[in-house]
Amino acid sequence: MAQAGTTNRPLSPHLQIWRWGPAMFVSIMHRVTGSGNVVGIAILLWWLGAMASGKAAYDTFAWLATTPIGYIVLVGITWSFFTHMMSGLRHFVLDIGAGYELDTNKVWSIVCPVMGVLLTVLFWAILLLR
Repeated sequence: MAQAGTTNRPLSPHLQIWRWGPAMFVSIMHRVTGSGNVVGIAILLWWLGAMASGKAAYDTFAWLATTPIGYIVLVGITWSFFTHMMSGLRHFVLDIGAGYELDTNKVWSIVCPVMGVLLTVLFWAILLLR
């Protein structure tokens, strides 16, 4: 009989065992975008602080935000917000006990990131076309 700890198999499942799927992807993205939203909140606070500080501070913020890198950051934060929001709505539906069927879960796991991208494009189209 083998002694405890002498087996070569993992004691708990890890990434070599799990098959990647849409539900795993959307769950990981929910965590990543939640962390990314912290950056968005920091930039939002900077914007509010610049507005409260006067014209010079706001002009500095506005100049930086309208550079190409500024737009990339702002679009990224917007994408992070909408993706996190859609995934949060999916989690809310799961929390009330619906959507656990495999096909339904897979569909909503694919719809969430797609809707995050579509809402981001729609938001920036409305913002820039005005």
